[in-house]
Amino acid sequence: MPVINRVADLTDEVAAWRHDFHENPELLFDVHRTAGIVAEKLKEFGVDEIATGIGRTGVVGVIKGRSNTSGKVIGIRADMDALPIEEAADVPYRSKTPGKMHACGHDAHTAILLGAAKYLAETRNFDGTVVLIFQPAEEGGGGGDEMVKDGMMDRFGVQEVYGLHNMPGHPVGSFAIRPGPMMAAADSFSITIEGKGGHAAMPHQTVDTVLVSANVITALQGIVSRNADPLKSAVISVCSMQGGNAYNVIPQTATLLGTCRTLEPEVRDMCERRIKEVVDGVCAAYGAKGKVDYHRGYPVTVNDPDKTQFIADIAAEIVGADKVATDIAPLMGGEDFSYMLNARPGAYIFLGNGDSESCHHPAYVFDDEALPYGVSLWAKLVERAMPAQP
Repeated sequence: MPVINRVADLTDEVAAWRHDFHENPELLFDVHRTAGIVAEKLKEFGVDEIATGIGRTGVVGVIKGRSNTSGKVIGIRADMDALPIEEAADVPYRSKTPGKMHACGHDAHTAILLGAAKYLAETRNFDGTVVLIFQPAEEGGGGGDEMVKDGMMDRFGVQEVYGLHNMPGHPVGSFAIRPGPMMAAADSFSITIEGKGGHAAMPHQTVDTVLVSANVITALQGIVSRNADPLKSAVISVCSMQGGNAYNVIPQTATLLGTCRTLEPEVRDMCERRIKEVVDGVCAAYGAKGKVDYHRGYPVTVNDPDKTQFIADIAAEIVGADKVATDIAPLMGGEDFSYMLNARPGAYIFLGNGDSESCHHPAYVFDDEALPYGVSLWAKLVERAMPAQP
């Protein structure tokens, strides 16, 4: 069965919500306007319970089915925050706020879940309860963790939880998913190297922190190529180097910033340990001192195998089995929906977004043609997981 007819009728309205969110992007936990509109819409739809301020600025809506003999409670999550990026896309609803844009499609995720909320509140053709989770601060703030720590899962009785993200490069009208690790743990590190500054013309009188930094950067790549199992994934990227600001001064200190991405706990532990050992060893070889501050960020996003198959089957009902990839390779990007999946079994699925620039690109564009597929997925998931009683 393709897109639900009622959902197709709602598409223009859902697109208008998305365009409004897109014009007015908000960052991290500062999503007060977006959260306020979400709460207003949920009230307008006749949602049974609305809670605000969950995980600081998150919103939760509860819709009860026509009956509740099943006792099931399913959570569905959308993220609301934007990115600190200057928009380059030429769209009529482009961002009105300089330096901020919805470059990852969270405006669409929010609009899609609102569309599902309107449909489910109208029809209530299910036996159980659906919990709609609108989350702040996915882009580095750990809003998913904050909502879980705020007791959301227990407070609303969530038993299983599902999330969706658009995927540029996959055709509109398609889905992609995999069981097990879906997205990587996302850690960050800061390396401070202390040497001996001095005149660039007399390097023998210094301990050159720029030279030490260059060797540290090179040596860190040996962790991935020589310490990690070749059949297991790891990425270590140094993305910033600051070492002085004059052409003729060897700096006293240098700082490196980077990220480490892994899919398995033992690889994550190994990378953290080896980064510190490599920095200590290289610095010692040059007579410098090194300090590593390693921060563990979002954990691995792990899909429950049964829930993965379930949502893949729902997607196949909408677009056809040939348009649902169920064995895509894991991505090394991070996702804080992982905290919710650590708290409850569930699955995270990708929605095709066609030929767009990648997420986090200033010219990224979400294709509104994908909206009804996302709304239909959530509507059908609820109706299939908690079928209405005769």
